[in-house]
Amino acid sequence: MRRDLLAALAAFAVGLVLLAAGSFYHRGGPAWLPVVPLALTCVGVAVRRSAPLAALTLGVVGLSMDVVVAGPSLPTTLIFTDNLYAAALYGPARLSKWLLYVTAATAVIIGTIFSFIEKDLWKISVMGVQAGLVLVVPVTTAMVLRQHRDQAVAERARAEQVAHLAELDRNAAIVAERTRMARELHDMIANHFSAIAIQSTAVLSRKDLDAAAVHQIMASIRENSVQGMAEMRTMIGLLRQEGEDTDATTRPRLRDAGDLAERARRAGVETVMTVEGVSRELPVSVDLAGYRIVQEALTNAMKHGDGRAEVTIVYAPGHVSVVVDNPLNDGGPALPGSGAGLIGMRERTTLVGGSFEAGPYGEKHWRVRATLPTEEER
Repeated sequence: MRRDLLAALAAFAVGLVLLAAGSFYHRGGPAWLPVVPLALTCVGVAVRRSAPLAALTLGVVGLSMDVVVAGPSLPTTLIFTDNLYAAALYGPARLSKWLLYVTAATAVIIGTIFSFIEKDLWKISVMGVQAGLVLVVPVTTAMVLRQHRDQAVAERARAEQVAHLAELDRNAAIVAERTRMARELHDMIANHFSAIAIQSTAVLSRKDLDAAAVHQIMASIRENSVQGMAEMRTMIGLLRQEGEDTDATTRPRLRDAGDLAERARRAGVETVMTVEGVSRELPVSVDLAGYRIVQEALTNAMKHGDGRAEVTIVYAPGHVSVVVDNPLNDGGPALPGSGAGLIGMRERTTLVGGSFEAGPYGEKHWRVRATLPTEEER
């Protein structure tokens, strides 16, 4: 508004100078009469952005008064072109189209009328060009600028939308990675620390243990601590490693589940492990998922079982099945649990496209069953 008001005052001042210089057709009226239509068109310049329709109305009234009453003047005609331009640029979109039709038709009509008045072809051509410059050119210029402005707004909105979608993808990737890391840390550390907690509780609660038994338990506690630290170092190294390649020698495999059973035995859980079918190379994701499911199921057997567990691994065509069965402890869990283990096992199974079941089985038994499809079935 401030810029438009300054522009209107400047246009009015320049218009007065042009009128004083005689740039108007004098019809014998008062000398101040051409100033009135000039003032009307300048007021239209002052409200060109805030009220483009009012600016167009003031311009039409001012030009009509200038042509019919005062006498055609150059400054009023020039400022009227700005009124047309502002109405087409800042007004409704449909108004610019109507203005193009009306101004084009008006220019043709003016040229036709002038052809009947004047017989000089040169004057007719000059009048037609002037009518086109005054009426049509401001509207077409405004329409072109309006189209570019609308395209810029659309591109800006599209860029913002793309940036928003990229941010959503980034947040989703961060959440997925954090979930994966939490799942790995839980499955990897919970087994070792559960064994350490159970064995240390046994040492503290039993006063009748001889030195050899205490030494054996402490050795198992040390072994679980060392293995837990080694796996933590391995995970930290993988997190710091760039790229997707991982060392196959350090990756947990389902065929290494026997080590988990042996570790559970040393922690005090009588574990029986059975492998049916021929062990074969599995996809990396399936191999890791099967290993972690056995690990977490044995950890839950330490916490909630009565000291026994049965692990069955079945290698079948198209899939591999993991079943861990353990009796429940009548006295309640030896260690508190958060339920994250079951969630993690279900997530691992879902990520590789398998099926998962966990719950009571038979009389006071708990069974975990996961069926993981191998590459040929997927």
